[in-house]
Amino acid sequence: MSRALLFVSIISIATWAPIDASAQTPTPVFQSSRAIRIVVPFPPGGVSDALGRMIGEKMTAVLGPTVIVENRGGASGNIGAEAVWRAAPDGYTLLMAPPHVFTVNPYLYKLAYDVSAFVPVTIIVTYPNVLVANAKVPVGTLAELIAYTRANPDKLNYASQGSGTSSHLSGEMFKNLAGVRMVHVPYKGTGPAVTDLLAGQVDLFFVHLASTLSHMKSGKLKLLATGGPKRLPDYPDVPAINEQLPGFVSVTWMGLVAPPKTPPEIAERLASVVADAVREPAVQKRMADMNVEPVAGTPAQMAAVIREDIERWKPVIESAKIKVD
Repeated sequence: MSRALLFVSIISIATWAPIDASAQTPTPVFQSSRAIRIVVPFPPGGVSDALGRMIGEKMTAVLGPTVIVENRGGASGNIGAEAVWRAAPDGYTLLMAPPHVFTVNPYLYKLAYDVSAFVPVTIIVTYPNVLVANAKVPVGTLAELIAYTRANPDKLNYASQGSGTSSHLSGEMFKNLAGVRMVHVPYKGTGPAVTDLLAGQVDLFFVHLASTLSHMKSGKLKLLATGGPKRLPDYPDVPAINEQLPGFVSVTWMGLVAPPKTPPEIAERLASVVADAVREPAVQKRMADMNVEPVAGTPAQMAAVIREDIERWKPVIESAKIKVD
C-alpha cells in the first residue's frame, strides 16, 4: 500500500470511527493521584510541543490524571526517547515524536536502547513539509531556486532540526533529484532554526507550515513549494515539489508511543482517548489553524506507517551517506 493510500485509510477508518471499546478487556484505569508525563524530545516551540499540550488537556479531562509535557531535547530526539524507553510500561510515561526517531535514528546513531521495542499508540496528525526561504534569498519560485542552485553550487545553505531529521532528509532528497549542491546546517529543533532563518544566517528550511506562517505573512519569509503530494488549498499558486522533481514527497507525522512491554489494552485505551479528542470541533479547529491533518489511528496502523517510513528513508540515508558527528 502506498503512503498516500495508507494515510487515507487511516484517516477514513480511524479518525471518524471510534475504536471498539469492547475489545479492551479489561479497560485500564488511570489513577488521578499520578501524573501522566508526555516527553517531547525537542525544545519548546515546535509542532510536537503544541500537540503534546493540546492532547494532554483532553487526556486529563477523560482519564483523570494531570498530564505534564516535559521537553527533553537533544541528540535528534534520542535523549527523550531513551528516557521513555527506560520508563515503567504502565501508560504514565509516553513519547511524543515524529517519524525520524523510529525510522532514521537507528541508522545514524549507536543507540543505548532498542527503538523497535517501543509500543505504538497512535499517529495524531500528518502534514507536509514546506520549503521556505529567507526574504533576502534571490529567488521567488521553485523553478528559480533550482536554476540558481545549479548555477551556484554550495552558495545557499539549508537548516534542519538536526542531522537525520525529516528536514535534513528532505534537503538531501531535493539535492539529489534536482542535481544541486547546498550546505546543510543542523540545529537542535525547529525554534532555533527558524530564529536563524529569520536573521538570514541560513537561507532555506524544509519545515511545517505552521512554524513559519506568521513570518510569511509579515514578509520576512517566503513560501517556495510544498513537499506534499499536491498543492496546499490555501496556496494554490505554490507548486508541489514533485511537479518539477517527480518522486519528491516529504510528509511527516507526529505520534505517541509507550515504553516497551506496555500492555496492548493500555495502548488501545490511550489511542481511543486521542481519537475521541480529535473528533471534537474545537480540537479540529485548532489543528486546522496549525495546518495539520488529524489522523488518530490505531496502534496497528501506526506500526504499519513506521515500517513504510523505514523503507522510504533508508535509501536516502545510504545514497547521501548521511552521518552524525
